[in-house]
Amino acid sequence: MRKYITSSFFLLSIIVVIISCQNQETIDLQNYMSNGKDIYKTKCQNCHGENGEGLGQLAPPLTDSVFLKANKSRLACFIKNGANETLIIHGKEYKEKMPAFPELADIDVAQVMVFVTNSFGNRQGFVPYSQVSKDLQNCK
Repeated sequence: MRKYITSSFFLLSIIVVIISCQNQETIDLQNYMSNGKDIYKTKCQNCHGENGEGLGQLAPPLTDSVFLKANKSRLACFIKNGANETLIIHGKEYKEKMPAFPELADIDVAQVMVFVTNSFGNRQGFVPYSQVSKDLQNCK
């Protein structure tokens, strides 16, 4: 019994050390991903698909890391204010208007943006709320 208690204590100590080694950005990324996924399912999935595959010619896929990276500072604006311009993604033109979601708070926009840019084959890392809030102030 004593050996079991000692082993359990040792294992618990290792787990505590590993958890405490995570930096704040990693923890924030995990939280944003989780909350962003919920928002995506509610607001975005109907058009962009469960796996970001898009909806024919109506809604573009979210699997083009090059487009997402090149437009990272505009993504928050697309999410909050919609888009009414032709977008070229994976070599295809998408002309349909994307609806706006003005009811989303800046933190919600940041969370869904982090989810999209780190899902569907994308690995673009964490974008802090402060950056998204700044990007939203610069929307045209």
